[in-house]
Amino acid sequence: MTSVKFFIGDNRLNGFEIKGHSGYSEEGSDIVCAAISSAAEMAVNTVTDVMGEKADIKVDEGFLRFTLSDASESAYQVLEGLKLHLVEISKQYPQNIRIIYGGAKNA
Repeated sequence: MTSVKFFIGDNRLNGFEIKGHSGYSEEGSDIVCAAISSAAEMAVNTVTDVMGEKADIKVDEGFLRFTLSDASESAYQVLEGLKLHLVEISKQYPQNIRIIYGGAKNA
């Protein structure tokens, strides 16, 4: 199962952590993993490469953590869009993705 933890701080979504593989299908052909990964990478690339915002990013096999500390309102809205998207995926595949909400991520 893939777990997605959204970090909430200062009354706003300021980051997320995604870990694990969904287990929907074999690695390489898992549509749930692909959907989650694609959405997360689009959000990260939009905030950092398109908008030019600074972020703390950690990537490893089956793991992505992304946090903002001081960014434009638009950057935070991109994270809200990601949250909406992943929540909808979790409704379609509840055995494969779990959504968790937590406090702000401590470095």
